[in-house]
Amino acid sequence: MNITFDDFKKVEIRVGKILTCERVENADKLLKLQVDFGDYKRQIISGIAEWYTPEDLTGKLLPFIVNLEPRNFRGEESQGMLMAIEGEDKPVLLEPSEAVKEGSEVV
Repeated sequence: MNITFDDFKKVEIRVGKILTCERVENADKLLKLQVDFGDYKRQIISGIAEWYTPEDLTGKLLPFIVNLEPRNFRGEESQGMLMAIEGEDKPVLLEPSEAVKEGSEVV
């Protein structure tokens, strides 16, 4: 399915620093992330607990879609989406190759 360039421009992708990460209670696949975007913080729920532990993610700078409508997963509100690449065995995290500030926009 194709989208227009105008539709794509609506997607806001920013780099956030994962401050804390924990498993969502009674959910094998979900992690609850507290993410700092510089001017604001968000809670984001991600379905990558099969492949990554909270210790793997805490402190990482990763890209997130930050302008999605909030959704609830197992009683926890998610205010964005972690971006990753579909790898052969697991999702592959996208990390900046140089130092960037929290909240930097992906262009």
